[in-house]
Amino acid sequence: MTAAEVEREVTTTISLGVRPVVDGQVNLDTLIQSLDADNQKVVAQVLAASEPTALLLVLKGAGRGNRFMVDKAGTTIGRAADSGIFLDDVTVSRKHATINFDQEFSFTDSGSLNGSYLNNERATTSVLKSGDEIQIGKFHLVFISNKSSSTNSQSDNK
Repeated sequence: MTAAEVEREVTTTISLGVRPVVDGQVNLDTLIQSLDADNQKVVAQVLAASEPTALLLVLKGAGRGNRFMVDKAGTTIGRAADSGIFLDDVTVSRKHATINFDQEFSFTDSGSLNGSYLNNERATTSVLKSGDEIQIGKFHLVFISNKSSSTNSQSDNK
């Protein structure tokens, strides 16, 4: 390449960004208090439910502030239109991950190209705890449940 060609060469980098995760009960409580009244009401209902119940709140990414209920029978996450949690961005695989319930909620990456992160660590299979932050592509979601303790888990990386 000539010097002129090198000057015109353009490269791009996708930066998904890393931010501090919700760390334990104190920061989870602070996060909940910072929500609007409608989201606070929904979180209170989830935490008070008698059946295992969970939701994901979008902290960062398109649809910031949106919430998704997690079905204890299994909830798929992805870019496919038939996903239980539809995240519309090219950084998300069509069938990116699943959250299941069997005595406790668990997260499983479905072999996605960009991977999934739980509390800023790459995760393939992990038990979820209230306050855990899941990163899928550009989306940062916080997991809140009445059926898990409020301490963050570490990924099993199975």
